[in-house]
Amino acid sequence: MKYDLNLLPVFLALMEERNVTRAAEQLGMTQPAVSNALNRLRETLRDPLFIRERYGMKPTEMAQALAPVIRGALASLDDVILGQQAFDPARATRQFTIAPNSYVEFVLMPVIVARLRECAPGIRLRLTPFGNDLAETGAISGATEMVLGRIVEPPDNMVVQHLMDDGLACVVRRDHPEIAESISEEQYQRMRHVNVLPPGRMRVGLFQMLQQAGLRRDVSVSVTHFLAVPEMVAVTDYCATLPRLICHRLARDPRLKVLPAPVDLGSFPVELAWHVRYRNDPAHRWLRSLIAELAKEISDAAVAEAMAGN
Repeated sequence: MKYDLNLLPVFLALMEERNVTRAAEQLGMTQPAVSNALNRLRETLRDPLFIRERYGMKPTEMAQALAPVIRGALASLDDVILGQQAFDPARATRQFTIAPNSYVEFVLMPVIVARLRECAPGIRLRLTPFGNDLAETGAISGATEMVLGRIVEPPDNMVVQHLMDDGLACVVRRDHPEIAESISEEQYQRMRHVNVLPPGRMRVGLFQMLQQAGLRRDVSVSVTHFLAVPEMVAVTDYCATLPRLICHRLARDPRLKVLPAPVDLGSFPVELAWHVRYRNDPAHRWLRSLIAELAKEISDAAVAEAMAGN
């Protein structure tokens, strides 16, 4: 039997999205083209593959059985074909889909974009959100090339690389009437707080750190992104507890001051993950190396500055 290999990525996108429109967006195709490809797959395999339901499409038993086989086959093809290709970042033209969590998007992505502009101007990035579910990012199928953040319980087809660690510090307004150059435990628990609710494990981790340290917070307002914090803190007597590297950025705001947390709240890892199908992709290897290098530079600079301040 002859198979059209062009139909296989369509099948995987439909398995992931369970929706023709979203699969078309992921693949950069039109909805009619995806529907036509699905019809051709059904004719070739003599199975409906996906059954339309009220809230999407449910894969048949055959589709569920085929999915891991097709993923593995495409990964093997990528290993052979991409492994033979040379990569010149200065001349390359390619788009990478990357899923950073909100912390990485704030701290690391601007540095990555700036470096790419210098040494690989033809490389373009498409960012998609990463909360706590790898499947939602498209990384498990390989549709998303990289995930950046806290990676918990990755599946066997994902490779995880540790990039750096970060800790926590506090931000208050510079002319705060009660806080000078440090915050005591008693002050911290008496103050009202701005709480950031990023998705996923970072949120859980902060609450666990505070609980283990025996600290309570009187949360006055919760926001959904780090960018909302400086405006909240600058016009109130509230305090925000944030990752140190984000505090390092906010310290440039003359309205704010950054102080150590009243107790050591530990650290959290920042990790990079990718599908095994990209392990021998020269462009992917190059970008992974660049990201790891920049993460180390940022981390080392922050440590050096902290030591100089002491």
